[in-house]
Amino acid sequence: MTAADESILLQRDGPVATLVLNRPQSLNTLDLAMMQRLVAHVAAIAADREVRCVVVRGNGRHFMAGGDLRTFADRLGAPGSERQAWFTTMVDELHAAIEQLQRLPAPVIASVHGAVAGFGLSLMAACDLAIAAEDAYFNSAYRNIALSPDGGATYSLPRVVGAKKAMEILLLGQRFDAAEALRIGLVNRVVPAAELARVTQELVDTIVNGPRVALANIKRLVVRSSASSLSEQLHAEAMSFGQCAASDDFVEGIDAFLQKRSPTFGR
Repeated sequence: MTAADESILLQRDGPVATLVLNRPQSLNTLDLAMMQRLVAHVAAIAADREVRCVVVRGNGRHFMAGGDLRTFADRLGAPGSERQAWFTTMVDELHAAIEQLQRLPAPVIASVHGAVAGFGLSLMAACDLAIAAEDAYFNSAYRNIALSPDGGATYSLPRVVGAKKAMEILLLGQRFDAAEALRIGLVNRVVPAAELARVTQELVDTIVNGPRVALANIKRLVVRSSASSLSEQLHAEAMSFGQCAASDDFVEGIDAFLQKRSPTFGR
């Protein structure tokens, strides 16, 4: 396996798939090889029906400090029209991974620490849940190198933190800490750095041991809600409710409630 192949690792532990950003010597910044591995690994996860939860985390001291600017610098000598074509194609290809993460029936958890900047912020925002270590810090950063965001930041951030706060994060490019990320709803929990792995695993266990059809349907309903009318969303909820009620997990859930015990789903 080459160093490029190892830039993102795909690990499996039963029904849990973990994407490990693995360029710690470069703050896990995203270069071309890493982009290709991200797209390939997410496609592999999407094709695996046994995956029930996905975790995205970074090796080393940081989650991801954005794009590798050395990759960008290699193109500076080309005419503007050539740079436009090359960067547009590159980002279009990278965006396949973001779309697939959102379409996965399995919930996706970002477990972040250190720098969460540029595409790292976009990637975290694209995940369904996010846990941050107290040492995490966040920065859109794009405007600082005269770029607009990629990775779906202009889609995810307004939906998570509201349009005005998203404008502030993206237009001003100012760094903020984990406490602020929690306050604005960008992350779900903030924990001591030493507790990040343990708390992430607890959340993974809660997902994996939950009712699979119901959790997948909840994710799908929430993701699609912003593009649906109230009538469409109510109909989708009714259809999902019926599908869940037909599952064995629903029978187990009701039985467990009546018997005053904890349910065991997925038997």
